[in-house]
Amino acid sequence: MKKKIAFLTVFLLLLITAVATAAFNTDKVKELDYQVLTSYHHDPDAFTQGLEIYNDNLYEGTGLYGRSSLRKVKIKNGKILEKISLDKKYFGEGITILNSKIYQLSWKENIAFVYDLNFNLIKTFDYQGEGWGLANNGQQLIMSNGSEYVYFRNPNTFKITKKEKIKVDNKVVKNLNELEYHNGFIYANIWQSDYILKINAENGKVEAYLDLTNILKTDYNGKIGVLNGIAYDPKNNNFLITGKLWPKIYRIDIQK
Repeated sequence: MKKKIAFLTVFLLLLITAVATAAFNTDKVKELDYQVLTSYHHDPDAFTQGLEIYNDNLYEGTGLYGRSSLRKVKIKNGKILEKISLDKKYFGEGITILNSKIYQLSWKENIAFVYDLNFNLIKTFDYQGEGWGLANNGQQLIMSNGSEYVYFRNPNTFKITKKEKIKVDNKVVKNLNELEYHNGFIYANIWQSDYILKINAENGKVEAYLDLTNILKTDYNGKIGVLNGIAYDPKNNNFLITGKLWPKIYRIDIQK
């Protein structure tokens, strides 16, 4: 019965994805070119919610009730170096690493987990609303909740210090999901689309976007979810991207 419920949950999420459309007008924004440099194995059972590179390893948070986890993964072969599972009552969401601490959100449970780098739980924070994506700018946490806002939070208290409304030509953009921060910009996956937005972190203006439609090229016959997962690699100055239940992670170079 539990397996049946889990299967139906995945099926419904994928069904919602299949019928959804983009949430912003691409005619008003510059499209960025990109080049796929290489690809790596990705666990096709991982319902990716958050992705981050730290000390040359990939850290990944996964979702779904009864399947949520936090993982440390070797990039080149996808080997899971360390993993902990969340209690089945939690649906894991975005992650980020700041000041040698790993932060992980939950979807509807209003709990943020804080771990050390060995995955030992240090403390938790309560917050209102849903948790979706998480990133940081070196000083503050940056969080999305599926709305048109991103929230900047104090990493020591988790209190909101400011929020920015994300917009294109004065029209808001909703469904902001997985986040990454680099060089003054927030890169945001848009839930139920193949777009990643490049957002000015100071004013919330969408300055460009990536269209990653059809980047996943595979003869894999399993269920495949939406694009969700972006991590900046400071050593190589490029990005890793993947999706929910994808069998591949792609290293891409965003063209200037």
